[in-house]
Amino acid sequence: MSLSDSCIFCRIAAGEIPSKKVYEDEDMLAFHDIHPAAPIHFLIIPKKHLVNLYDADIKEQALLGKMLGMAGQLAREQGSVDGFRVVINNGRVGRQEVYHLHIHIMGGPEPLGSRGPAPLKE
Repeated sequence: MSLSDSCIFCRIAAGEIPSKKVYEDEDMLAFHDIHPAAPIHFLIIPKKHLVNLYDADIKEQALLGKMLGMAGQLAREQGSVDGFRVVINNGRVGRQEVYHLHIHIMGGPEPLGSRGPAPLKE
């Protein structure tokens, strides 16, 4: 496992900084966001230090697939039973704040935020 001493998420994954864990195994950790943007809001991170999707390549396919593959199960276990939002911020333009790849899982009992653009009329 490659860790960065200066990365807060690496330190959380190593157990140096406490977190409210949702799930953990040898490859990944899921924990509650300390500034939730939804009633249910947790992060899924790889234990291996990857800065963002720019650093990930085909060699990370199994790890990234596992992280996304666990998202639904973990969201349901946290109480988001009728859908959830998945957000991965990448780089400055993508508003990434912590430079360790992380997936935001957000949900709740009601639809989240803006509904987005209206459907196209035919």
